Amino acid sequence: MIKNAENIIVGISIGDLNGIGSEVVLKTFEDSRMLELCTPVIFANVKILSFIKKNFTSSVMLHGIDKLDQILPGKINVFNLWREGIDVNLGANDDKVGEYAIKSFVAATKALKEGIVDVLVTAPINKYNIQSETFKFPGHTDYLDQELEGNALMMMVQDNLRVGLLTDHIPLSEVASHLTEELIERKIQTIKQSLIQDFSINKPKIAVLGVNPHCGDGGVIGKEDDAILKPTLKKIFDKGTLVFGPFPADGFFGSGQYEKYDAIVATYHDQGLIPFKTLAFGKGVNYTAGLNKVRTSPDHGTAYDIAGKDVADYNSFKEAVYLAIDIFRSRNQYEEISKKPLKIKEKQL
Repeated sequence: MIKNAENIIVGISIGDLNGIGSEVVLKTFEDSRMLELCTPVIFANVKILSFIKKNFTSSVMLHGIDKLDQILPGKINVFNLWREGIDVNLGANDDKVGEYAIKSFVAATKALKEGIVDVLVTAPINKYNIQSETFKFPGHTDYLDQELEGNALMMMVQDNLRVGLLTDHIPLSEVASHLTEELIERKIQTIKQSLIQDFSINKPKIAVLGVNPHCGDGGVIGKEDDAILKPTLKKIFDKGTLVFGPFPADGFFGSGQYEKYDAIVATYHDQGLIPFKTLAFGKGVNYTAGLNKVRTSPDHGTAYDIAGKDVADYNSFKEAVYLAIDIFRSRNQYEEISKKPLKIKEKQL
C-alpha cells in the first residue's frame, strides 16, 4: 500500500552538536506546513536541543518522547536517546560530541531498518571525531552500505541535475586502480535503476565523464579512458542501457551539455562535486542511491565557523527532507506498478 505523504515518518540523526546541524534541522520545521508533509523524529535529547535552540531565533515546540511507539504526527518528536548532559561548545571540534553524533546515527539507522521510520535524513558529522574502536567508517554512506541491502552509491541531486560517482572517498592517486569493468557496470546499473524507481524516469540517459584530461587524448595523457571506460561503456550500451561517453570533464558543465542527460557519472569525487556545488550549493542534496532504504543529507558540512551565530542556511536540509519524501513515494508507486502486470497475468491464466 502506498503511504500518504503526511504519514511518512522522517528519522533524523542530529549530527555534530557543535556544528550547524541542530540549527538547520529546527529551522527546517519552523514552517508548520512541513508537519503536514511528514512526521519528524530527531534522535538526540530534548533538553540538549532546547539548550542549543537558545542560540538562534526559533519558535519551534519540541515534543520529547522516551519510546519510539510514542511518536505523534503533527509534532517535532525528539527521541531521548540519552539522558546524561553533554558539554556543547558550538564551533569546537570535540571527540566526545562525535560519539553522540554516531550514537544518534546508529540508532536512527536501526529504526530505519526496522521500519519504525520510513526514511532517514542525516545532519552533518565531522569525519574525524567520529572514529572509534566501534565505528571505523569514513562517513555515513559506508556504514549504511554495510547495514542495509544493496550497493550504496553517492548521488548529488538538485532538481534535474543528478551527479553520481564511480569512486568517492578514496585518494586521487588510487582512482585509476579502482576503475574496473565490474565496478563500472555495477555503478551504472545502480544509477539506472535509481533513475527508474526513485525518479520515475522510464528510459534514463546517462553521461559518463572521462578520468583523464581530454579523455586521455588517445593515450597521450593516460590510457584508462581508451583501455577501460570506452569498451565497458560500449558493452553496457549494447545491452540496452542509454549510457554515453566518456566525455572530457573540463567543459561538460560549463557548456551546458549536462542538461541533455538524466544523470552524469563522474569518475572521482571532486570531478563531480566541484561543478555540482558550484551550480547547486545551498540547495543540493546528497542521496545514497542503490540501497533498500532511503537516506538523504544536506550538501554541506558542520560549518563550525558559523555555528551558533544564527546565520546557517537551512535550505539544503529542507531539500533533503523533500527529496527523501519524494523518493519514498516514487518507490512505493514503482512497486505497485511492477506488481500489476503479474496480477493481470494471473487473471488471464
